[in-house]
Amino acid sequence: MSTKYIFVTGGVVSSLGKGLTAASIGQLLESRGIPIAMLKFDPYLNIDPGTMNPFQHGEVYVTDDGAETDLDLGHYYRYTHSPLSRLSNATTGQIYDAVIKRERRGDYLGKTVQVIPHVTDEIKARILACAQQEPTPQVVLVEIGGTVGDIESLPFLEAIRQFRYEHSKDCINIHLTFVPYLKAAGELKTKPTQYSAQVLRSIGIIPDILLCRCEQALSEEIKDKISLFCNVPREGVFDEQDVACSIYEVPMQLHRQGLDDMVCKLLHLQGKEPDLSHWEKMLKNILHPQGKVVIGVVGKYMDHQDAYKSVLEALHHGAIAAGVSIEIRRFESDRNADMSGCDGYLVPGGFGGRGWEGKLAIAKHCRTHNIPYLGLCLGMQVMIVEFARNVLGLELAHSTEVDLNTPDPIISMLSEQKNIQNLGGTMRLGAYPCELKPGTLAAEVYGKRLISERHRHRYEFNNSYKKAMEDKGMVFSGTLEHGNLCEIAEIPSHPWMLGVQFHPEFKSRPFDPHPLFRDFIQTCLNLKKGKSWGALPQSITV
Repeated sequence: MSTKYIFVTGGVVSSLGKGLTAASIGQLLESRGIPIAMLKFDPYLNIDPGTMNPFQHGEVYVTDDGAETDLDLGHYYRYTHSPLSRLSNATTGQIYDAVIKRERRGDYLGKTVQVIPHVTDEIKARILACAQQEPTPQVVLVEIGGTVGDIESLPFLEAIRQFRYEHSKDCINIHLTFVPYLKAAGELKTKPTQYSAQVLRSIGIIPDILLCRCEQALSEEIKDKISLFCNVPREGVFDEQDVACSIYEVPMQLHRQGLDDMVCKLLHLQGKEPDLSHWEKMLKNILHPQGKVVIGVVGKYMDHQDAYKSVLEALHHGAIAAGVSIEIRRFESDRNADMSGCDGYLVPGGFGGRGWEGKLAIAKHCRTHNIPYLGLCLGMQVMIVEFARNVLGLELAHSTEVDLNTPDPIISMLSEQKNIQNLGGTMRLGAYPCELKPGTLAAEVYGKRLISERHRHRYEFNNSYKKAMEDKGMVFSGTLEHGNLCEIAEIPSHPWMLGVQFHPEFKSRPFDPHPLFRDFIQTCLNLKKGKSWGALPQSITV
């Protein structure tokens, strides 16, 4: 049986949720026993988002094989079991880089290298490579980043036009548009959707399904109008209304309208009846919580809602497992603010010196007041530096990333990183095995001796200070397998204070929360009852 392809495009405006929509469709197909793979094309010229400012792009999602990718791959992981690797994300920069390197080697035998066919051929080759992964997917979902009409997206749209022509019986296009509600007029307006479909048709792609993002449900009359003017069969017009409570409602919303039935009909897919019981059970916990937990997240990109996307979602997953709702309070670590009143605190990863003192203040307060603390990557380094300063008495202890001349470089650059000049793709990236020390909190949380987690960093704990830290009560409960690099640090005398050098948030799902987030949230709830933490200072001077 030939592989089927679903191309997901977007129009009118950006940030409509193509990634969530594509992931939701993938989840619905998997619920029918249909194996899938997912691929995201990004139209920017960067080789990958690894060197991009989180304020511009949001988080960088890392795969097991060390690819720095678009944050939509995080959605793919949380909603589906699609294999995710370097084959799952490609940028315009990667496409042109591959073509230009091929030209420099003489592979084109003196031909003039052009967007068509050379660039479009490379794009099509990426689609086929994704389809040839093991285990072999039955359906490949390909999300085209950007908005129809953007000049940057044109090579990708031309490539999928060609691909559809070459595999006409195996492809469909799902086009996500926006139907705005004009409050002053009291009307939903279909013209933006009409125009978006028109632009797509002018490129040579006729959508098979239209998904209309909207604030309120579309009437049958409006759907009939959209069908007529966009040249899409009436049964192919669906609305994707803003969900009331959780983004995890989206698959069920689409399923109730019969979107997965329509997809299977168009692609002649034979699957079993959908089994959504695990999804429904998870949603029940979200919609009917039995309590509440308040978590403070202290970082330096909190003004951008997607900068810590996987971290925030993993916290939600922990709350779902505990059957409670979660209030996440976001604190910028370089601003004076009242950070008191939370049941636990998390310090996520990051780079550079901005906001260090605010993070150190939170780590100290959590340690001295027995408040649960979870440090991720930089958050672990903050926890260790604070301990060195205030328990070991090394007042000038620091990371050489922030203070190159510190007399006590508790955190220092990996030796293999010191001579690297390029920034992109040169950190310790991807999955590494970690051995856990028996009898520690980490071993109890994971329930096994050997784990694998994903990394993205250049700086590590300096083992020269290991014995002094251990003598004062810190335990290094996880180390790189067959190595001596510190992966996990914890304070056994504290109810729950633990830092990890890796990024566990990348491996958490709503129906299968990462054990660190699950136990962190559960401990916050257990300790919350009848416990007064004491107030943080009204402001933190940084």
